[in-house]
Amino acid sequence: MIKEARRVAAIDLGTNSFHMVIVEESEGKGIVEIDRVKDMICIGRGSISTKMLDDRAMEAGITTLKHFLVLAAEHGVKPGSIIAFATSAIREAKNKDVFLQKVREETGLKIKVISGLEEAQFIYYGVRHAVRLSSEPELVFDIGGGSVEFIIADHKRILLLESRKIGVARMLERFITTDPVSESELNLLEQFFAAELFTSAEKSKELDIKRAIASSGTAQNIARMVRSMTGREDEVTLNQSVFTRKEFQKFYKSVIKLDASERKRLTGLDEKRVDLIVPGLVLVNVIFSMFKLKEVAISDSALREGMVIHYLKGNRSGRREGRLQLDIRRQSVIELGYRCGWNKKHSEQIAALCLQLFDQLQPLHGLDVHDRELLEYAAMLHNIGTFLSISSHHKHSQYIILNGELRGFAPAEISIMANVARYHRKSPPTEKHDAYSQLKPKQRRAVDVLSGILRIANGLDRGHRQNIVTIQAAITNSTITLGLNALRNPDIEIWAAERMKPWLESVLGKSIRFESLITHEG
Repeated sequence: MIKEARRVAAIDLGTNSFHMVIVEESEGKGIVEIDRVKDMICIGRGSISTKMLDDRAMEAGITTLKHFLVLAAEHGVKPGSIIAFATSAIREAKNKDVFLQKVREETGLKIKVISGLEEAQFIYYGVRHAVRLSSEPELVFDIGGGSVEFIIADHKRILLLESRKIGVARMLERFITTDPVSESELNLLEQFFAAELFTSAEKSKELDIKRAIASSGTAQNIARMVRSMTGREDEVTLNQSVFTRKEFQKFYKSVIKLDASERKRLTGLDEKRVDLIVPGLVLVNVIFSMFKLKEVAISDSALREGMVIHYLKGNRSGRREGRLQLDIRRQSVIELGYRCGWNKKHSEQIAALCLQLFDQLQPLHGLDVHDRELLEYAAMLHNIGTFLSISSHHKHSQYIILNGELRGFAPAEISIMANVARYHRKSPPTEKHDAYSQLKPKQRRAVDVLSGILRIANGLDRGHRQNIVTIQAAITNSTITLGLNALRNPDIEIWAAERMKPWLESVLGKSIRFESLITHEG
């Protein structure tokens, strides 16, 4: 059992970028990200064909690692809790031992060089920590500078692990000499990708996979650019956001023939990826075609997060590996609550009352188990805005949920939860509010019902004393009677709930009355 918080730093030495993530793990809170940093030093530049790391690149890499270690120390990470893995460019370099020895001498850091298959497995752990994988097999791919990893897996098991030497830096160096890319080079690159992806695509078709999850900076840049083209810049979170095959192909056709100066002006593209993005776009286009995918979702966690999870699992006794995935959404909600200093008992009481009300009123509202889950999490987070101020905490709760980097949720789900929390007090939902008006009609209906339930549940714990034990609903043609089983006289709770009921009454078209059934006080 973990008795105290522990901080760990994981450094990923990739072909294009060095990344570091710092996390803290403790009982109750789980794994909470403290900081992350990257530096695109491109240590693999020129080494793909020569198999030799450039002296200047090595020096730049060591300088970056020194900065990373200072940052880790400032965050309270002990030297023994820093892990570092090197991937494709360093893995293949003939002079990698020279670089690793220099790093050891100048920083004290011991770097482990991992194989392509180990890299793929760590990526699976990382993606599984950020995106809610289905019970059916899905494709996961990570576009690196030197290699691309392909994983076919569900939320419990891996069915295929492959690492292919088709990373964007490698392909840029090997195939692209023109700007904009010529038709002949484009065709050659497409054919090369198709040959490399054949076995993975055949396995995918055999399993009838329709969705992929992509990680890495290249994939995130593509997602941002597609989102800009489709007018979805208002979506705050990139994690688990989706772009369809149709959206991507429209974007692809409009940008693949642009030159570097034109690509620089694209919204969402990092300046250092202006050239690297070309083979990345071609690769994603070939993946959509060969794998017959309908859509690609984005994971903002990958190798380094997987390194952390694997490391912590190895230093944890008596804990099942599957637990993190099974609880990914709930754990993420709990982490955000702790970061905002939430009142855990009150929040859990509100959530429990919400679920009772949801279940007993289901014949009236007709929402499903998915909406029920979002209600529970919105209820758990409804008060986190008090972290900023009391008077407008419902608005602050909405903002924090939208920007809290919740893992495992699609952007639309986060928007629903944020709006439900927003309307747990004060004014009810209205299309005058931008965030609510931007929801689709079905989503607005969910927010209407769920916020109405949350408002009443919030009233029923007005004194934060967890007084109401159970609720029993009796429904007639015109009235809903909510019978309250309480630990002590529930007058204060009924008084508060009476003030909060009008919105749900208008949504369900019935009047609501409260009745004290049993009081357990002596």
